[in-house]
Parts: sequence; structure tokens; C-alpha cells
Amino acid sequence: MNRKVIIIGPAFPYRGGIANFNNSLAIEYKKQGADVKVYSFSLQYPSFLFPGKTQYENGSSPKNIEIIPIINSINPFNWFKVARRIKKENPDYVIFRYWLPFMAPALGTIAMRLRKTTKIFAITDNVIPHEKRFGDSTLTKYFISKCDAFLTLSSSVLEDLKKFTKSEEKIFIPHPIYDSFGNILDKKNAKQNLGLDIDGKHLLFFGFIRKYKGLDIMLDVMSDKRIQDLKIKLIVAGEFYDNKEEYISKIKELNISDYVILKSDFIPEEEVRNYFCASDLITQTYRTATQSGVTQIAYHFERPMLVTNVGGLAEIVPHNKVGYVCDINTADITDCILEFYNEDKESEFSENTKKEKKRFTWEGLVNGIENLIKKQL
Repeated sequence: MNRKVIIIGPAFPYRGGIANFNNSLAIEYKKQGADVKVYSFSLQYPSFLFPGKTQYENGSSPKNIEIIPIINSINPFNWFKVARRIKKENPDYVIFRYWLPFMAPALGTIAMRLRKTTKIFAITDNVIPHEKRFGDSTLTKYFISKCDAFLTLSSSVLEDLKKFTKSEEKIFIPHPIYDSFGNILDKKNAKQNLGLDIDGKHLLFFGFIRKYKGLDIMLDVMSDKRIQDLKIKLIVAGEFYDNKEEYISKIKELNISDYVILKSDFIPEEEVRNYFCASDLITQTYRTATQSGVTQIAYHFERPMLVTNVGGLAEIVPHNKVGYVCDINTADITDCILEFYNEDKESEFSENTKKEKKRFTWEGLVNGIENLIKKQL
């Protein structure tokens, strides 16, 4: 590929799914022979607006990828400076990651300045945020109006996008599989690494804890006597972006302390595989969703999944093939978990993930972007 491409969005050492995605996207462009750079943030969120302990992760930067931490999300003078610098690069096109209206002024202004000389492509994770605030629609309209073409990672976001643009230059391609967390680890070894009972049954709830992700629903499930009789435990692995004490109180009220294992810190990249490989079933009892990087980590480690029927999750997790798609109620979720264990579904579902995951590739994502951009150039 004889292209010069710039990706704009968080990248290493910022942590989280968006940054991991951008790292992997840049690596794929590099594999295909493109000249690629990632323009990341010097300041992503002011510390008083960030709900977690830190925005950064430890570890090593992706090899052979140039990451330029230069964008200040709250400094308008910086946005013009960044646009001037990118113009000098003379890229064939620029890819913006859009996931939150807070970023619309910075990203939209940079896109507006660049659009006169290059094509603007947007990967829109969300256009309607999970946690809505006043002014979201106005900010999103501002950013969307500055772009030429769009890619969404779920069909639900593609539908949402139609409310903000009449452009026909938009496509849906499923979120590719994360393959940056190491190889599959034997379950017994993974359990030993985490200090878990080798013969125990474990569910996993993974990632940042926010209200829309429905951890409280899973806690209610764990209070069911049938679940407890099977000696199933729920591993909650991820940093709380909600009030942690509310969940601690709920665990005590439900008297399920013996059935919940809390690992309430950010999970470093090198530890992720232990949690997935040690678990029988990955649970995502979300109240709202678009797409989820957690499902794609589960695919990488060939783990069965349980998701709720919201957003784009059902189109990624075929029901009763690689796992379950449940209604958002404890009865349906509980019944599926009981079936999973009582009918010994793990091997069947795991084997099916090996086949199903072949449709989620970084190469396919880049090719989709290229095909859409070719219409613009």
C-alpha cells in the first residue's frame, strides 16, 4: 500500500480500548506497507474529569509505530497548531477516532482545518454516548459535519449516524479481534497464576466498571441458590469508574462475598490473558452497548461469551453457537449460565469461537477503509 495515513486519537501510553485499537490499527497499516503515524494526546482529559486512578499504562510502546503525543483536548490554540503540522505531512487521508462529545471541539476543529487539503475519515465508536449529557447532540453534529466518510463498528451506531449526516459514504465493519494480549494459556496455569481454585468454576466480568455495563445485574445473578449450589464464582476484573462502595454494599446485602472475587484495579496488558484463560464464560450484562472490545478479547482467547441483547453485541456473538444472547433480566441470564454448566457447553462453544473469529480481522478493516476512501480520492 503506497499511502501516507495519519490516525488521530489516543494511543500508547494511554490505556483502554480506544488506545489499544489505534495501536493495532497502526500496526496493520504498517504491515500493509503504509507510511503511518498516530497523533495522540498530550492532554486527553483534565485530571478532575477523569474517573479512574490514572490515564496511563506501563509497558512498552508498539514497535515501529510513530506515536506523536501532541493534541491538547482543551486548548484551542493547540488545535490550530496540530492542524498546521499535519498539513505539512501531506497525508493521503486522516482517520479520526470519535467516541465522546467532549472531544468534538478539538477533533472537529482539527478536521475542519485539514479538510481543505485532505480527506477526513471518521471511525465512530459512539455518536450517542452511553451516559448522556446536555449538549451531546450539538457537539457530535459539529464533528460529524467536518468529515467525508465514516466507519462504524456496529450496525446500531450506523443507524445512529444517519441522524447526524445524510452522507452515503459510511460502512459498518465489525470490531477486529485484539491480538496484542499474548497467546492462549492453559486454563490450569492461568488459574495458578491468579491463585484460583484449579477445580473451580469461574465467570468473568472484565473491564472498567460503569453503570451501563450492568455489573449489578450479574451480582443479582450470583445470589441465585442454583448458581451457588454449583459453586460458581464471578471474577470482577477492572477499575471502578463508578462508586465502588455501592457494589461492595450490594455484595454484602446479597450475602455473596464467597461467590465474588474482586480484582478492582486496572488490569495490565500482560495480565489480561490470565483472567480470560482462567474463566469458563465471559459475561457482559450491559444495559446499553454499541460494540465491545471485551468480546473481541474473548474471541482471541477462544472463550465462550454471554451478552445481553443490546447494541451490536448480538451480531458479534451468535446465540447458542459461541455463547448466549440474553434479555436484560436475571432470570434469563441465570438460566443460560445454568444450561452452560449443566449441559457442559464450554468445549462446544470454545470450538465454535475458533471458526467464528476468522471474520474479525484488522486486514479486513483496513481494506474496508481503503475501498471507501478510493471513492473520495
